[in-house]
Amino acid sequence: MRRTKIVATLGPATDQDGMLARLIEAGLDAARLNYSHGDVADHARRARAVRAAAAAAGREIGLIADLQGPKIRLECFRDGPVTLVEGARFVIDAELGDHHGTQAEVGVTYKALPGDVHAGDTLLVDDGRIVLQVERVQGARIETTVQIGGPLSNHKGINRQGGGLSAPALTHKDREDLVHALAHGADYIAVSFPRTAEDIESARQLIKAAGGRAGIIAKMERAEALDHAAEIIAASDCIMIARGDLGVEIGDARLPPAQKMLVAMARRQFRTVITATQMMESMIEHPLPTRAEVFDVANAVLDGTDAVMLSGETSVGAYPDKAVAAMSRICLGAEREWSNPQSSTLPDVAFERVDQAIAMSAIYCGNRMGVKAIAALTESGATPLWMSRVNTAIPIFALAREAATLRRVTLYRDVVPVEFDFNSVPYDGVTQEVLRVLKARGAVSDGDRVIITKGDLHGYSGSTNGLKIVTVGEAVAAAG
Repeated sequence: MRRTKIVATLGPATDQDGMLARLIEAGLDAARLNYSHGDVADHARRARAVRAAAAAAGREIGLIADLQGPKIRLECFRDGPVTLVEGARFVIDAELGDHHGTQAEVGVTYKALPGDVHAGDTLLVDDGRIVLQVERVQGARIETTVQIGGPLSNHKGINRQGGGLSAPALTHKDREDLVHALAHGADYIAVSFPRTAEDIESARQLIKAAGGRAGIIAKMERAEALDHAAEIIAASDCIMIARGDLGVEIGDARLPPAQKMLVAMARRQFRTVITATQMMESMIEHPLPTRAEVFDVANAVLDGTDAVMLSGETSVGAYPDKAVAAMSRICLGAEREWSNPQSSTLPDVAFERVDQAIAMSAIYCGNRMGVKAIAALTESGATPLWMSRVNTAIPIFALAREAATLRRVTLYRDVVPVEFDFNSVPYDGVTQEVLRVLKARGAVSDGDRVIITKGDLHGYSGSTNGLKIVTVGEAVAAAG
């Protein structure tokens, strides 16, 4: 069983007949709708396609709606792309109209940009490929000198080195897209460019107001987000290490330690984490990844990330299914080298809830008793989430009756969603039925030890208060 989950971005390449089925067969766990591209009709159609393909495959596939956020972009050039020359003057004019850009100046979508920058600042365009030094700001005009030049085309993004842009995390478009995504069954809403926990709380209030239950993914892509990382992580359900914009703002040398720090912080706070951006970018055009990309994915797995994500590789690439398959085999290879779970320790925190204590006890016992599987009967998914925060080689099966819970856990490392309506099973027959389901999946055999966690009150969130260790075959005979 692969323990690390795979997220793939949908797009024109995945619209091909049969492609979603091939992605699922290759190992897809969650699909991402990127609201930065396409229109709402595209996203609605793809959401329906994911649900249909998952049902046909008998799988649970999570659905992530990734909001565009305040992506600050240049406007369009009048006569097509230009080439900026090192040492030349170049002006970004917030009052210049769209399609009025020239070799000397261009407009910008974020009209407040002149108020956020000052002389001496460095602006990074097109993921840092173009570097501009701000000389002075006059009204709506930002006058710069080109430090690193090159070709420049329409709608390229802009970052300020070191961060500090004041654009709000949720734009009017984001608010509309959030409601649309919830209406089409999104399991997670990804908030782009949050600066503080307040940005995450604002999104949560919008989800509640729309009657949704989706989890929130905080995309860590601003320099300021690192300064408030603990608070942002605590306010969210999951974080995404969006290494493109984050790397531009903080610099490439700081990016690897930032990634490792964020993965560790998320796990300590019992949150999940996705590592994203350019993981296998060469596979947009080629059927095999580079060796550097192989190491990148493997290192993220060894860091303890819950999921790794593909972007252009699947949305517009020539080999979407091969990219998922390659990522799956790299994850499996890295997981074989995961440290000995016997040496892992439980988080040094006080347990505030009974179900949390049960979850930690299950992992502690399972790692030291040669347990073959852990079955967590769950309403909300909280118990398997807590279990998955501690290093273990034991597969954790989240047995739930709600489809929303099953899809939520598709991002949890080590956790396998299994549909199980425990309310339809007599209380004294639950153990027998759980073991029957696990045996039918080939997860356990007679003689294997299994840990089962459940609550006295079925159907209530947070009611897990019991742990049972049973032996397959013996338990079935005793219960039957």
